[in-house]
Amino acid sequence: MGNMLEFVKAFLGVLWEGVSGIFVGIFGGIFQMFNFPEYYDAFWVYSGEWNAGGWVVAILLVILVVAILAALVWLVVWGLIRIVRRFRKPVINQDLLDEIHGLKKQIVKLTREKDRILAMKVHAVGDEGALAALDEEGETAEGGEEKLAAGESRFFKLTEVDQIYENYVPPVYDDEITLEQICDRFRNFAASRLRLYYEPRIIRLFWAGMSTTRLLILQGISGTGKTSLAYATGQFLDNPATIASVQPSWRDRTELFGYFNEFTKRFNETEVLKKMYEATWNKNIYITVLDEMNIARVEYYFAEMLSILEMPSRDNWIVDLVPSGWPNDPKHVVKGRFTLPQNMWFVGTANNDDSTFAISDKVYDRAIPININSKGVPFNAPDTDKLYVSFEHVENMFKKAQEEHKVSQEIIDKINTLDDYVIEHFRLAFGNRIVKQLKEFVPSYVACGGTEIDGIDYVLCNKILRKFESLNLGFIRDEIDGLCDYLSELFGEENMGESKEYLQRLKKLF
Repeated sequence: MGNMLEFVKAFLGVLWEGVSGIFVGIFGGIFQMFNFPEYYDAFWVYSGEWNAGGWVVAILLVILVVAILAALVWLVVWGLIRIVRRFRKPVINQDLLDEIHGLKKQIVKLTREKDRILAMKVHAVGDEGALAALDEEGETAEGGEEKLAAGESRFFKLTEVDQIYENYVPPVYDDEITLEQICDRFRNFAASRLRLYYEPRIIRLFWAGMSTTRLLILQGISGTGKTSLAYATGQFLDNPATIASVQPSWRDRTELFGYFNEFTKRFNETEVLKKMYEATWNKNIYITVLDEMNIARVEYYFAEMLSILEMPSRDNWIVDLVPSGWPNDPKHVVKGRFTLPQNMWFVGTANNDDSTFAISDKVYDRAIPININSKGVPFNAPDTDKLYVSFEHVENMFKKAQEEHKVSQEIIDKINTLDDYVIEHFRLAFGNRIVKQLKEFVPSYVACGGTEIDGIDYVLCNKILRKFESLNLGFIRDEIDGLCDYLSELFGEENMGESKEYLQRLKKLF
């Protein structure tokens, strides 16, 4: 028996020596690493023979050892914290849990009460009635198809327009006035009645732009009268412009037209849609202002309008408001579809700063941009009254201008030659749309009192050369002088001043 005890002791002793050796080695090694007296002795034993370089090396070694020891301490502390956090139980706030449980009970109770009230309302209406619609506060209602059956329209504002124009008598229009007279008269009206002053060129560009597209973009620095130009036009035509203040949240067409509420069975019309509908009842000119249009992405909320207004046949200017027609819908909403008015123009104002989005080429190509970067100079103007003119007469003047001031074939050939030059040197092309706009814009600009070469210069600068901003200007910088010389060769040294000035401004950017 004694022999066995000695065996066990000797056998386990081997294991114990190994285990104790591990701990002795580890903790001995740790102790040795932090044995600062030995560091001190080694430092002073050898420091007596060091020169300046030796002291530098010694100091660097001291810093290195201190950094290593600090890193080891940090790793040990970090590991202990991780272990403690892993096994620590979360602190439970019992009072908070009790409050949450009580709120859940109240939600269940209120939900049951709401269902009971709705069931009582449905029973009161009858088996054939629809669920009561919400009232103005979204809590109660008696709308839906019952009111439709009783004669109420789901388009409240549009139906109101029908009633207003039921016995409408149009004003006596001045259908003898010319485009140049309109521009002069508007300038005097704005100055004498509104104290707004505009250069004749800006007014000509505005009215010539109306002959080209239904979307005009007034852009430039803040405070130069962009919004007031559209506002003054509405006042001049005795038909106040509709101001739609664009919001950053605008993302789709509902911001312009509104939407159909399936629960209330009503269409929530916007003021813009109401004015569109009103425009279908008369021959007045309507202006809708998209104020700060690029504070949201124009190609989002105005995408459908861009496509529709681009269609050559106005019979296809149709918007689907609702999926199907109801008997009491407004007179000009047929089977849920509405034809856009021909006598409405959209005028967007744009400031180019850090708070706005860049307007895409898709929008610019379909619009006429007008740069307003300076304030008008006050002048004495004769007192001028408003003008009553029909959009039909204005459009007839646009067509007449295209016949009387048609862009000559010589100019078209020069434009095509310039197109080839730009393709070769800048890898850009004009496109058929821009050439078409030039043929419509320039004659109207001449009819408004401008010159043909200035109209061509404006279109070239703002519809074609503007695209250079999307190129690598550093790469094309050396080509700009050649393009300026080519413009002088085609159109004359004294002409195309706006385009040349714009190109030189681009060149100075780099």
